Amino acid sequence: MSDIFVGMAAESSVVVDKTNLASAVGSGLVDVFATPQMIALIELAASNCIQPRLNDGQVSVGTYVRVDHSSATPIGMKVTATATVSAVDRRSVDFDVVVRDEVGEVGRGTHGRFVVDKAKFMEKAEAKRPTE
Repeated sequence: MSDIFVGMAAESSVVVDKTNLASAVGSGLVDVFATPQMIALIELAASNCIQPRLNDGQVSVGTYVRVDHSSATPIGMKVTATATVSAVDRRSVDFDVVVRDEVGEVGRGTHGRFVVDKAKFMEKAEAKRPTE
């Protein structure tokens, strides 16, 4: 992990369609961009921001998301999440996040990621499986 610094930023975008509606993912009964999909878009932007600067074999994993989803976005509109590094503490990276559609802001908050060795992380996760 090298050269991750406060102020780095990246964006991820998606067009709202039938697959990412609240009614489709089980987070509500309305045909608007789902909050869980907004969170996934935020995580993608943050991950993409730092992944190119990680060492071989390293990835980042999400540790928290605190966001307000303040406005609904209907099908057909583009939604963009911007993640900006706000703090770096060894392998912990915090982000300020803003989500906008074509009209204006629809969400805002913070997100944290932790840099891990992918192989060791997966080994630990797989160790949770019960043996038969």
